[in-house]
Amino acid sequence: MAQQVDGEFPTIIGPDAIFKGELSFEKGVRILGKFEGKIATKGELHVAEGARVSADIEAGIIQVEGQVKGNLTASGKVQLKSSAKLEGDLRTARLEVVDGAVFVGNCVVGQQAVPKEPQPAGARSQPVPGKKAPEPQPQPHPQPVTK
Repeated sequence: MAQQVDGEFPTIIGPDAIFKGELSFEKGVRILGKFEGKIATKGELHVAEGARVSADIEAGIIQVEGQVKGNLTASGKVQLKSSAKLEGDLRTARLEVVDGAVFVGNCVVGQQAVPKEPQPAGARSQPVPGKKAPEPQPQPHPQPVTK
C-alpha cells in the first residue's frame, strides 16, 4: 500500500468495492477498488495502485498510482506515480510526473489553469447588485499608410 503523503485518508474504498455515483468529501479519500461517476472535493484524493477510476475529478490534491479515465482538475497538485495510467485532460496548478507514468490527453499547468473558487455545475457569473459593468473600451483603428 502507498505511504500517506500529504494529509489524512479517513475514508477508504476497499479493493473489493465497486462504487458508482457521485462522491464528495472534506478530508482525504483513498480508492483501492473501482469507482465510476464524479468526484468533487477541496480535499485530497489518492487512487492507489491496482485501483480503476472512470470519473471526472475536481480536488485539491490528486495522487494517481492506478488507472484513471476522465478529466482531472486540481487546485493544488496532481502527482502521477510510476504505475499511474491517466487518460483524459488535466488542469492543475502544479504537476509532478514520475518516470514510468502514462498520460494520454491535454494538459494545462499553472495558477491560471484552475479557477480560484469552484463554480457549481451550470453556474454563470451574475452581475453584482449596485455595480455597473465596465464599459468596453474603443479600439484604435489602423490608419492607411499614404506616400
